[in-house]
Parts: sequence; structure tokens; C-alpha cells
Amino acid sequence: MSVSRVGLGTAPLGGLASAAGRRQATETLKAAWAAGIRYFDTAPHDGAGLAEQRLGAFLTGAGHPRAETTVSTKVGRLPVPGEPAPGDEAFHGAPGLVTVRDYSADGVYRSLAESLERSGLDAFDIVFIHDPDGCWEQAVSGAYPALARLRDEGAVRAMGAAMNQTAMLTRFVTETDLDCVLVAGRYSLLDRSAADELLPACAERAVGVLVGGVFNSGILANLAPDAVYDRAPASEAVLRHARALGERCAEYGVPLAAAALRFPLRHPAVTGVVVGARSAQEITVNAALASMTIPEELWPELDVLEAEER
Repeated sequence: MSVSRVGLGTAPLGGLASAAGRRQATETLKAAWAAGIRYFDTAPHDGAGLAEQRLGAFLTGAGHPRAETTVSTKVGRLPVPGEPAPGDEAFHGAPGLVTVRDYSADGVYRSLAESLERSGLDAFDIVFIHDPDGCWEQAVSGAYPALARLRDEGAVRAMGAAMNQTAMLTRFVTETDLDCVLVAGRYSLLDRSAADELLPACAERAVGVLVGGVFNSGILANLAPDAVYDRAPASEAVLRHARALGERCAEYGVPLAAAALRFPLRHPAVTGVVVGARSAQEITVNAALASMTIPEELWPELDVLEAEER
């Protein structure tokens, strides 16, 4: 199984709830298909299932052969109706929804069945265990063997784990038989921590690596004084580092966003990157960034800047 080097993450599409948003989501998916994107990553957590629904409606439509696409979804992290109690995780601050974590085998089967029903797809190619932070025991004793069984039965083609951290992902890679991982925000121009242990472990065991969060929540795509880094206002130190990266890229006539998108793909363990988009225009921009010629001499200079920050 292969994925396109640049895949589309559907989280932004799940936030387009209005009728106009539905049309915008469809136009975004059309633009992605026209740009050659054939890997789509979704999750029940993306818009409380809305992203899965919209992606499925698009892919089951005419002109989108299922055999040409690779689709992944996730299990273990679900939005459900309810008001947050002490210790509960609000669903992106949305009233009336809380996030429930269920990494049991029954939870996996139920979640996947609901995702199939929402999307209208007959199967998902890849299923990830979604953000099992603090839930290692249940994830490795419940979700992992459940997905391994589905893989062995041919119900899914590959299984993995998707997280914003590297320590537990590395543990999954070294202690289980995953096919792939999706690591978000930890292998970028601003944070290369995945290169310390995770990527070498994946390379040694032939585990595929997909990298999300290449723009670190936006700062590497739109370097502004109020830029966001990892879903929080960027510190002055991070802003200073990002500005230095941007200035060095500008000396070579390369947009910082282009270098950020292409950087993970240079590592031999990385299979592809997953980039979110909420409009056809963003797809067009990302496609142009992905195809831009970047002088090889730039990369060592960016490496030097990163080493100085360490």
C-alpha cells in the first residue's frame, strides 16, 4: 500500500458546519483530487464525525475510483453529547459535547462501525489509535490487539498510532507490530524531536511514517506577531527562531511555508506529510509549495539554525 507524498487532513473540513461550509468542503476536496492528492486522513473527532461524512460522500461519488485512494481514520477518541464534568475534556470548547477516550476492543469495533456508517465507505485502509496519552495499558491490551485482528482478517490493510508526542509512539514501534505512525508537530523546522528516537526506530523496523502539523499550528505558514505555535500563542523565543528561518529561506527566494512542507519529506523514514486545508485556495497554495524547487544549499543552513537553538 502506498500514499501520495502529500495527503489531506480533514480536521478543518469538520469545522465547516453551515450549508455554505458544506459547499466549501466539497470544493476543497475537489481541488485536492485535481491536485493529485489520493491520501485522505480523517477521524470521528474531526467535527464530531462531520469530516468523515463529507469525505465519504465525496469519495463515493462519480469519478473517484476507490482503488486509487488510501483513506485512514482513527479510534479511541470520540465526541459524545454531554456537559464536561471535572476532569472531562471539552470537545474543542463546543457546548454540549465532551471527548471520551475508549481504547477497549469493544470501543474500537464500535467506533469503526460508526465511522463506516457515517462515511458510507466499505472499508478504511489504515486505522490509527488516536492520541492514547496516559492510556498505554488499555491501548496496548485493547485497541492494539483488536486492530491487529482486523488487519489479520483483511478488514483493514494497515494499523498504526497517531499522536502529538514521540515517546509513546516510539514505544508502540518497538513493543508492538504497527505498520505505520502519524506524528504531528514533532518533525518540523521548529521541532525535530522525532528524529531522536522515533524515526530511527521506524526505519529499523520498516514502519511507515506520516508527518502532520508541518506548519506547527500555523506559525510556519503565516509568520505574524500573533502567530500560533502548537495551538498556543508563540513565545518570543519561538518567534525569533521562526523569523531567522524565514530570513534564511528568503535569501534563497524560498517561502518559509515551502521549506516547512518539504522538510519532513527529506528524511528516508518519512513516507508522506498530511496537511489540512479548509478551502480550494489553500489546496492550490499547498500544491504550489509542494512542487517548488528548493536549492539543496538551503537545508544545511537551516540545520545550523536549528542546532544553534538547541
